[in-house]
Amino acid sequence: MDIEKLRFPIGKYLPKKRPDSKTIKRWIREIDEFPISLIELTKDLSIEQLNWKYRPNGWKVKQVIHHCADSHMNAFIRFKLAITETKPIIKPYFEADWAELIDSLDDDIENSINILVSLHKKWVTLINSLNKDQLLMTFTHPEHGETFNLNETVGNYAWHSNHHLEHIRLGIKFKGKFNNK
Repeated sequence: MDIEKLRFPIGKYLPKKRPDSKTIKRWIREIDEFPISLIELTKDLSIEQLNWKYRPNGWKVKQVIHHCADSHMNAFIRFKLAITETKPIIKPYFEADWAELIDSLDDDIENSINILVSLHKKWVTLINSLNKDQLLMTFTHPEHGETFNLNETVGNYAWHSNHHLEHIRLGIKFKGKFNNK
């Protein structure tokens, strides 16, 4: 089993600093559709299935879902900071540590899904309101020492959404095969 393929089932994110408008629209649609896709994928999962891992030493399905809520809340705030401040330095967080907190180990995914549904509505409204110049606004990520514009960040989170949907699909497909690894 190729661990790298399990880790990045749709490939690694390849940033585009200046995507064309067609690409941006596709990314916005993917962000918009993510919560519905997540609901469809998880609506009939049992607690046992929510506790299946998608790869050896990977997160459980429920942790992936809770992580998406955490990550996308952070992303939404990064957008607002970039829009309202001049080149802000954002605050990173330790996602692996967050995935081990009690709320990320909860078998009830409803709260995280509700967050994602509401958050993505707000986020898509915000992104759609931005003009081309605003989409070039930036923030600096101190962990990477890099500056990111909102254009590429839209792409990053469209990818992030699809990346984790595929992790959930893999967790379901492998039926707990990696739980003891």
